[in-house]
Amino acid sequence: MTLDNINRAAVDRIIRVDHAGEYGANRIYAGQMAVLSRTSVGPVIQKMWDQEKDHLKKFNELMVTFRVRPTVLMPLWNVLGFALGAGTALLGKEGAMACTVAVEESIAHHYNNQIRTLMEEDPEKYEELLQLIKKFRDEELEHHDIGLDHDAELAPAYAVLKSIIQAGCRVAIYLSERL
Repeated sequence: MTLDNINRAAVDRIIRVDHAGEYGANRIYAGQMAVLSRTSVGPVIQKMWDQEKDHLKKFNELMVTFRVRPTVLMPLWNVLGFALGAGTALLGKEGAMACTVAVEESIAHHYNNQIRTLMEEDPEKYEELLQLIKKFRDEELEHHDIGLDHDAELAPAYAVLKSIIQAGCRVAIYLSERL
């Protein structure tokens, strides 16, 4: 994929929002680890966080390659991501895992929308980006399943908590694509 023959607006939007999302995920896991690092679920969270660090590193590289500016909301995602991670972790491992399920489900849905967009545009032209997004989507779905396996649904007011977090994710995605 070269800079010459791509839909700049679409690629800029995808890279910007995905970078913001992976940054936010890193901050969420940092918040969770601040509370739960010395518990039985600490290593599980650390493993997921390590994958998110790899995702962020890749989107940092793509931002340079495609000359995409980050969202102006990065300072906000820094604080809100950490607060969300730490806040849900204060509910216990179930709260942290409920947050993971909610966020990762939202991100997988978001990645699926991007895959559809790129497939409609030109799957051959965007093959590298498509493969990357598919890989990251699959890893996010693994995190989702890990959250369920670690009692996410036992969190206090799970359905309400999940709905609120997912509404926040939709707002963050909408804003990060545009600002």
